[in-house]
Amino acid sequence: MDKPSLTLEQLRIFVGVAEREHMTRAAEALNVTQSAASTAISALEARHGVKLFHRIGRRIELTEAGHTFLEEARLVLLSAQNAEHTLSEFTGLTRGTLKLVASQTIASYWLPPKLAVFHTRYPQVEIDLAIANTEGAVARVLEGAAELGFAEGQVDEPAIAVWPIAEDRLRLVAAPDVTAPDEIDEKWLAEASWVVRERGSGTRSSFEAALAEQGFDPARLNISLTLPANEAVLTSVASGAGVAVLSELVVACAVASGRLKVLSLPLPARPYYGLRHKERYRSRAADALLDLIKEL
Repeated sequence: MDKPSLTLEQLRIFVGVAEREHMTRAAEALNVTQSAASTAISALEARHGVKLFHRIGRRIELTEAGHTFLEEARLVLLSAQNAEHTLSEFTGLTRGTLKLVASQTIASYWLPPKLAVFHTRYPQVEIDLAIANTEGAVARVLEGAAELGFAEGQVDEPAIAVWPIAEDRLRLVAAPDVTAPDEIDEKWLAEASWVVRERGSGTRSSFEAALAEQGFDPARLNISLTLPANEAVLTSVASGAGVAVLSELVVACAVASGRLKVLSLPLPARPYYGLRHKERYRSRAADALLDLIKEL
């Protein structure tokens, strides 16, 4: 007797359970019953006589076979998704989801007005926007979790097409009572207390690159705090924790209200980059968004 065919629904459930390592939470997220989820996993295991999960009390975790199968299952689901997108293209931009990833600065300040215009033009296309630093954005585009990425940092990944899409300026900011010379020198840079973003962020890499171009080794900075978000850096600086370099877009309101002041440190303009996988399917929705960005 032939074995029952493996289905996309079984793969979808397996990936959902594997990513959460919890049957109940996966069933809720996938909008299926726990019984249906358990049956799908059991059918996969029975089909090939292999265990995909260890059952440890009330916990589950992937076996070695499960880890290997997870990579293949994701690829199959991605291929099926691309096939569906190909067919839906014939009906125009009337449905579907455009998956994006952007750095914090871009996602919070630069991109939203453009997405608002896009939504007005294509109200039935859903936007799924994830936020990640430059390294995370590259990873999501590589694995197909996002079709388009927008980042501030330099990208060196052969599989990713990278192009400048906009421009921004970094500003050195401090609390209003901080004193600094009219022309900031290397001694001041080395002695100041700095609040910085985490490694991998576009803001930090752009600032360090600008310092290096001016002949100052970023390793000489006296870093007092390393924080994972622009707003956390801004709030810390306003509270007197030190000085920081952030996007002009991020600090504009705080400077206008007097919470922060801009110090005189010439920094070059930095580009925002668009990211796209060179070999993955190009949707009309993504092309439409890129055309809109050029227009605006």
